[in-house]
Amino acid sequence: MKATRPIVISGFMATGKSTVGPRVAARLGVAFIDTDAEIERATGRRVPDLWREEGESAFRAREGALVEALLGDPTPRVIAFGGGTVTTARTRRLAVDHALVVTLTASPETVAGRIGEIAQRPNLMVGGDPVAHARELLAHRAEAYGECHLALSTDTFDAEAVADAVVALAERDPLVVPLGTRSYAIDVCVDAPERLTDALARCAPSSIVFVSDSNVQRHRGARLEAALRPLAARVSRVVLAPGEAQKTLASASTIWDAALGGGVDRDAVVIAAGGGVVGDLGGFAAACLLRGVRFVQVPTTLLAMVDSSVGGKTGFDHPVGKNLIGAFHQPSAVVADLGHLTTLPARERAAGLAEVAKIALATNLPLLEALERNARALARGDTDALLPVVREAIDAKIRIIRDDERENGPRALLNLGHTVGHALEAHGGYARWLHGEAVALGTVAEMRATAALGWTPPALVDRARDLFAALGLPVRADPSEVAASWPFVANDKKRSRDAVRLPVVTAAGRSHVERIGLAELHAALLLPG
Repeated sequence: MKATRPIVISGFMATGKSTVGPRVAARLGVAFIDTDAEIERATGRRVPDLWREEGESAFRAREGALVEALLGDPTPRVIAFGGGTVTTARTRRLAVDHALVVTLTASPETVAGRIGEIAQRPNLMVGGDPVAHARELLAHRAEAYGECHLALSTDTFDAEAVADAVVALAERDPLVVPLGTRSYAIDVCVDAPERLTDALARCAPSSIVFVSDSNVQRHRGARLEAALRPLAARVSRVVLAPGEAQKTLASASTIWDAALGGGVDRDAVVIAAGGGVVGDLGGFAAACLLRGVRFVQVPTTLLAMVDSSVGGKTGFDHPVGKNLIGAFHQPSAVVADLGHLTTLPARERAAGLAEVAKIALATNLPLLEALERNARALARGDTDALLPVVREAIDAKIRIIRDDERENGPRALLNLGHTVGHALEAHGGYARWLHGEAVALGTVAEMRATAALGWTPPALVDRARDLFAALGLPVRADPSEVAASWPFVANDKKRSRDAVRLPVVTAAGRSHVERIGLAELHAALLLPG
């Protein structure tokens, strides 16, 4: 196969980076670079000497500058990092953004046993006990090492097998949500059930709770069951009725009953295979089950692929509003297989594109331009057009989540269109509008309101409206419907006393959050136009 981006081999000292790296490079037909060797070549000094003479801070700065130069060039190659390279946050972020990062792991005892001359390992000379100090350093670096696309143990070292796994990763080319030891990979693929099999195998579940709905079972059940078949784990199945009306505590309880009846333990994995309703319910059930078990998101709608399956928001609705009860619980993996979209109705597909347009308007000008350029192909479900758009939309969301997992800051930008959109959904009893349709209506309405308040250029409101229309979405809710839905805005979870935190688009692909008084927003929303 041919590599499409650089591969970084990271991990603690003596985990096999300099052995595995050249093998992977040879398999892929690309160059191999060892950052420690590059630093020694450039300075004429050995790394242990530089470490002693410059100190760790200066050495990390030197190392970071080299990595920035290497990753500034997108040429595919294999780069072996020093043991502590990823402990610098900026360097780690560059690696995750621009390369596939593989972390090699080994126990402290294995590390100490492999090291020859301790004097050449300044980080292990402290305290005189290399095993104890390796254990301390590994614990200290666990969060940094956890931010990778794949972790591979080398305790029982088979260099060829490890190289095989890295080459297979390059073929998958997943995205990653970098959240320390809770990081997880997102596979975006087309008609590849083996990706789900592999994701579950990496979890090594003691048992599986498989949650879907009757629509998913009818249209995609056989493909999903084929992915489960190679696994030895016991499977309990929950099939819910479809639709937002099922997003209730009673449905979550149904999942718990099936799981506990199946004798799950804390090594169980919940699979949520469906749209946003199934994903939110499955994730919430997993968050509470035995005080938290792992779960895997298998989004089968476009909307779930680009939005609800990524980021760890889970929960259910309440009679006074949407998504008012829930928890943050990150999945262990996400497998977004566009093959599931072949049976998706055109209306549902358009609803998913609304979430892509929303994040593009708020944060990503190149994605916005790609949507405008390819609107016709996207609207008809062309897979070649959808695949890069889905990847870019997920990546755009990842870049926000990694800095604000729990919506205390920029993640609130992802709520563009949702304050009014959720109100329209709830007012219509979750039957009049699909979620994405309500988001399109809400985005146009909110941008019109913020234009009236002087923040959003009126021409940009027209641009948003035209894009939603080209994607096959509604763009204008009846003013009487907006007025009637207002009580749900007043109960929105983003409300704080007499105001709401609202995303404001100030330019194409640029936005910020404003605290707007409810009375002021109400008046602006109901202006004629």
